[in-house]
Amino acid sequence: MLSISLTPVAAAVCGFLLLASILYVVLFIGRRERGLPPGPPTIPILGNVHQLPTTGAHFKFTEWARKYGGLYSLKLGTGTALVVTDREIVKKLMDKRSSVTSDRPPSYVSYDLITKGDHLLVMHYNDTWRKIRKYMHRFFMESMCEKKHIVLQNAEATQMMVEFLQQPENHMLHTKRFSNSIITTLLFGIRTPTYDSRHAKELYDIMERWSAVMEPGNTPPVDIYPIFKYIPERFFGNWITRASEVGRDMEKLYANMITQYKSKVATGNKTHESFFDILLREQEKKSEFTAHELAFIGGVQLEGGSDTSASILTAFVQAMVHWPEVQKKAQKQIDAVVGEDRSPNWDDFPNLQYVNAIMKETHRWRPVTPLSFPHCLSEEQYLDGYLLPKGSTIILNVWGIQNDESVYPNPEEFDPSRFENHKLLAPDYAASSDWKSRDHYSFGVGRRICPGIHLAERNVFLGIAKLLWAFNFEEAVGDDGSNIKMNVDPRTGYTEGFLHCAHPFKCKITVRSEARRATILREFEDAKRVFLEYTE
Repeated sequence: MLSISLTPVAAAVCGFLLLASILYVVLFIGRRERGLPPGPPTIPILGNVHQLPTTGAHFKFTEWARKYGGLYSLKLGTGTALVVTDREIVKKLMDKRSSVTSDRPPSYVSYDLITKGDHLLVMHYNDTWRKIRKYMHRFFMESMCEKKHIVLQNAEATQMMVEFLQQPENHMLHTKRFSNSIITTLLFGIRTPTYDSRHAKELYDIMERWSAVMEPGNTPPVDIYPIFKYIPERFFGNWITRASEVGRDMEKLYANMITQYKSKVATGNKTHESFFDILLREQEKKSEFTAHELAFIGGVQLEGGSDTSASILTAFVQAMVHWPEVQKKAQKQIDAVVGEDRSPNWDDFPNLQYVNAIMKETHRWRPVTPLSFPHCLSEEQYLDGYLLPKGSTIILNVWGIQNDESVYPNPEEFDPSRFENHKLLAPDYAASSDWKSRDHYSFGVGRRICPGIHLAERNVFLGIAKLLWAFNFEEAVGDDGSNIKMNVDPRTGYTEGFLHCAHPFKCKITVRSEARRATILREFEDAKRVFLEYTE
């Protein structure tokens, strides 16, 4: 047997190095370095990892912001997270310095296991990201939405009114069909005529599974402690298998949508130019993207265009039931502008400013992404005297910003008058140098702002305006004759995970008059002709 004997000096040196390594780990890993923004106390090795909640992280982050300020730091093992809960700091750091705050932090689950790095949401800030954003901007810029897409959006919102009229009990499904059909039609020329459409059901199932996989506690903190990659996954709920299955199902669905699109093109069964008409035409010339990248270019837009608008419209319905005086005031304005012989359309936007205020207040009151998606600092920075290390994760605390009592008194109160002087749309305020004028942060910040912001604004405005014009929203009545109260508590009434949406709830939805019923059905006949133009 081979034996190794050390001289006393060598043994002493090895012992010293081992002791020094242990001391380094205990004294420095997890410790907040000098010059960082303040934050909660740390412990060796973990830093603040042990203090991170597994649910409702935005509530804890907001609590810490009240104690440590609008920019504070958390130590996550050897890494640093910077939590931003101040509108001025958002402008100074994430907008004005967006060239160094637009990267993404490592995400082994989302980046490596699920999307292979080809999903725009988790993709690094690089040339591929810029090329994809360029295509999206060309198709979804404001002029395209104004001149082309708005016709389809109006028609889909009209069908949504018919669905609310005929099946009011399924109101949460109708908003999902509405938003999904718009984006699938614009991307591929493939509508979602009913919520039972296979591609819609598969998409929402995948999104729920991805959100569940990403919930804190459902996977080990592998990005902080990479050693978890090498521990058998069975000890952590087979997290690698579950994440990989989500990725495979994503790619299969998104690739299948492209296959369906190509079949329509081959049969000549298409009229309006879709996003993939443009993208694949350029792909034939340049071969810029792999098949996997193409699938996820479509997929990220399907996801973004399907769930966020639907969730905001669901929160709007909740607010109208809970604050009937807001509903009545909006209906009074709509009636004065529109009457009963037609429903509102996009041309009415300048004259329906209270509806615009309701839209903004819904985004503020119940943001779909209360913590946004984290950014990463690609270069060391200094801000307000603090060191911001290269590689730091930047967390935009949307919930904390939009529930700041110094800006929004009684933030749990749904009060559209907060935005009575905000006559423009969200993109205008996001681009403004005046950080105080920003209406909300639902669409993100800096160069990572949602590329579909112009489309989404029109989706939500048309949805809100037409539903208020057509229906009254009230509390549901139980079998015993008593009203059924909704749960609008932000801690218990909404889903957990990356995306937050209201749990299923009942409400009473009734058409406001027989004249409006007739108008809805008449306009739906016109909408059917629009659908034919896009899909045949």
